[in-house]
Amino acid sequence: MAYMETAIILAGGKSSRMGFDKQFLKLQDRYVIEMIAEKLKEIFSEIIIVTGKPEEYVKYGFKPVEDEVKNFGPLAGIHVGLKNSGSMYNYVVACDMPFINVKYIRYMMELIREHEGSIDGVITKLGNWIEPFNAFYSKRLIGNIEESMKMGKRQINMMIQDADVLYISEAKAREFSPDWEMFTNINTYRDYESLMKRLLKVQN
Repeated sequence: MAYMETAIILAGGKSSRMGFDKQFLKLQDRYVIEMIAEKLKEIFSEIIIVTGKPEEYVKYGFKPVEDEVKNFGPLAGIHVGLKNSGSMYNYVVACDMPFINVKYIRYMMELIREHEGSIDGVITKLGNWIEPFNAFYSKRLIGNIEESMKMGKRQINMMIQDADVLYISEAKAREFSPDWEMFTNINTYRDYESLMKRLLKVQN
């Protein structure tokens, strides 16, 4: 089994606030999820897309998988992604988080190496809250997730309560992303329009 060669992109279903499936957001003529995957290929050899429409991704050479357990949101996505991964530690991000910070990902990977595989994940704090994406999860958490789902618990923060997770402080994370851009996601059309302008600036 590989150690940290896998990235999991959660491409969930229809957004209630956007009115359509966020995995099909586009910047000019390219899907945002395709841009995310392309950036992640700089680091990871295996890209898993958790999606309800796997046929859309075969042509890209990604590994599409579907939730095994329905109605558990992102928790179910992490679950099936970990089960299908060829790596012990897995980077997890959502399909509407376009600002991939390679330096921060490499920093998290170094933390995992320093702990010699003894931790179950690396997650960033925002005040008293957690940022569940742009994070690493170990395959060892599969059991925790399945136990949470048996109890009807959907929240990722509940699932990791008894896990040995390394938390990165907000202050440390802001050294890599002062404006918190690497955790920004798209929830509304206003978000979409704003982020597309910023992405175009980055590309140009």
